[in-house]
Amino acid sequence: MDALLTNFFNIDVFRQVFPFLMEGLLTTVGLSALVIPLGLAGGLGVALLSTQGNRLTRALVAIYVDVFRALPPLVLLIFIYFGFPFLGLDLPKLLAVALGFLLNNAAYYGEIFRAGLQSVPAGQMEAARSTGLTRRQALTHVVIPQAVRNVLPDLLGNSIEVIKLTTVASVVALPELLRIARDAQALTYNPSPVVLAALIYLALLWPLVRLLSRLEHKPQNL
Repeated sequence: MDALLTNFFNIDVFRQVFPFLMEGLLTTVGLSALVIPLGLAGGLGVALLSTQGNRLTRALVAIYVDVFRALPPLVLLIFIYFGFPFLGLDLPKLLAVALGFLLNNAAYYGEIFRAGLQSVPAGQMEAARSTGLTRRQALTHVVIPQAVRNVLPDLLGNSIEVIKLTTVASVVALPELLRIARDAQALTYNPSPVVLAALIYLALLWPLVRLLSRLEHKPQNL
């Protein structure tokens, strides 16, 4: 037990690395605050194209969704950051990460939004148009709000996964939480920094997980 505590729950190491992990946490939170809205916006656009566009557009969107859901995010990020310079595009780290997450997340969010849009009865659009609203206004004020409400648990669940997925940003040396923890582990020769990072992730995501659980069970309690 003493060996376990010394190697994985070393209080002295926790105390030494905590300030640095807080800096990494700020990067993780900031990165999440950037890529989640981008993914939501991109996903909504993908969903609208897949449900409102013509046959060719829907086919192209389907290919996009299949490709980027199948492609590992880590491989995608490596290709963007290390491969684009060979095409004459030397992207900053943050921009490369944002682009990689946008391409990946838009595919997942797009499928969620598509399910939400399809769950709204067609009569809702017809009723909105009959009041004098344009198609865009009907989508914005009537259909999309209902669609979001119907798939809110799925959107939140995917956003939690995105926050955890920000760890792949370490491949381009972006100083997010896990990258700082692994660097600290190498310096201290002790895995306690990684354990502390896991505890910080737990504290960060636990309220969101509890909220997700309540949303998932809410229909059953009505």
